[in-house]
Amino acid sequence: MTAGPGVVEVLRPGPFATIQDLGRTGYAAVGVPLSGAADLRSFALANALVGNPPAAATIEATFGGVELRAHTAVVMAVTGAPCLVTIDGAAASFGAALSVDAGAVVQVGSPRRGLRTYVAVHGGIDVPAVLGSRSTDVLAGIGPPALGRGSILPLGDMTDGAVDPPIVHPVPADLTLHVQPGPRLDWFADNAIDLLCAGPYTVLMESNRVALRLHGPALPRRRDDELAPEGLVRGAIQVPPDGSPLLFLADHPVTGGYPVLAVVDEEDQWLAAQARPGRPISFRVRA
Repeated sequence: MTAGPGVVEVLRPGPFATIQDLGRTGYAAVGVPLSGAADLRSFALANALVGNPPAAATIEATFGGVELRAHTAVVMAVTGAPCLVTIDGAAASFGAALSVDAGAVVQVGSPRRGLRTYVAVHGGIDVPAVLGSRSTDVLAGIGPPALGRGSILPLGDMTDGAVDPPIVHPVPADLTLHVQPGPRLDWFADNAIDLLCAGPYTVLMESNRVALRLHGPALPRRRDDELAPEGLVRGAIQVPPDGSPLLFLADHPVTGGYPVLAVVDEEDQWLAAQARPGRPISFRVRA
């Protein structure tokens, strides 16, 4: 398949891949979530490595498996969940700027640990923006569709950009997330925060970009009546009546009707985005 200059073609999308940037700001009042990259640290690093501005759109690959063909010479970088990267079958560096010749095929393998990998291309992925963002929001159904075999991704301005010294944030073997008490402690038993931190919890297969569904100690509620819908933020730990917590990620709804026990610190939210099904997670109250 031929394509014009400044284009990357998706030969294989892997299990699930989307376009993501920093998301949609200013629309929560009309019910549109922020969305954007789930792991903002790895997203930022990928863009920095190729000299992109911080808001440039990238590919977010869940469980890797992406295969791309460059139709012009480009500079790419792969960050996030560590995996094997090859260019025309030859091993290439993970977490570094890569010069890719026109016609070359870049393969991103399945991660050894973690869940989400980011592929940035110099110039950014220049698909049409929706409400000011190129992010795919799986909950609201806004933005470009998930990538498929044969998807053609135009690139933005290919002028030279300055690369800031990157800071590498490897996905650790132990996932401990620091939390602050949430706004509805009065809805829970006195020991609910202690039980949350006693854990551990296991990430369930039903998890996605909206939320991590967790299995572990039930968090007892003091009140069983209905809570009026309240605003939600990324990192909120909401507890339905069954006591099994939900940890909200990038595509979380704007409001929710279950009480929020705790909120994951912003600096640890990238770790939650890298928690794959079956992975244990522990929580700790920030001292």
